[in-house]
Amino acid sequence: MAEIIVITSGKGGVGKTTTSASIATGLARRGKKVAVIDFDVGLRNLDLIMGCERRVVYDFVNVIHGEATLKQALIKDKRFDNLYVLAASQTRDKDALSKEGVEKVLKDLSAEGFDYVICDSPAGIEKGAFLAMYYADKAIVVVNPEVSSVRDSDRVLGLLASKTHRAERSDGEVAAHLLLTRYSPVRVESGEMLSINDVEEVLGLKTIGVIPESGDVLNASNKGEPVIMDGESIAGQAYDDAVARLLGEERPLRFTTVEKKGFFSKLFGG
Repeated sequence: MAEIIVITSGKGGVGKTTTSASIATGLARRGKKVAVIDFDVGLRNLDLIMGCERRVVYDFVNVIHGEATLKQALIKDKRFDNLYVLAASQTRDKDALSKEGVEKVLKDLSAEGFDYVICDSPAGIEKGAFLAMYYADKAIVVVNPEVSSVRDSDRVLGLLASKTHRAERSDGEVAAHLLLTRYSPVRVESGEMLSINDVEEVLGLKTIGVIPESGDVLNASNKGEPVIMDGESIAGQAYDDAVARLLGEERPLRFTTVEKKGFFSKLFGG
């Protein structure tokens, strides 16, 4: 059975799609067969970040409505033969998705031998977001370390605990993990940003990854390449750490403290 992981948040613009692309790519790089699905009907951008937007012929909604087969709609990644993208429709609205249709696609992916299905959720708590999380086994809750982002994510946690397939069947909650994005140790130290401990305490979640503030994320998106592919980037390295932890590896959190300047850099103003 494929493990279904939803990438979710209460607030838009926190880096869900960037995270979905990097987590999916990181898992594929470790030899897992992975499909990543864009649930943001009408506003698709996962295909842009994955660099396959010109190859979209059929989309998720076409498959749900029987207008195309799953094999026709899945786009194989150019970098990894075991990584596939299922794009969202740009011309339909959220009502084009149905619980039964989503369930069938997920079951078919499992039957095709996929190890992981990553569901890139729209922000908030509307229908697309609800369907993205409904069949999930695990959730990665993407949060910026600021009060409004944390507060909105708390509402999503309430839905994960009560409105998912697992919750309704009473066979255990969706296992939720925290992923902090745009983290700046300097701003945390100056009190402008919440610390990792602050966010963990409010949401009651353990951190699976801390992605530092970095211009590399935007550069990678513009190139159509998940930032995890950039081994020189601290954001890319932090996503790789998060994937390792997702697979059960122990890794210390990096890029979370202010680098202390040495004597000579202080002396020469470095």
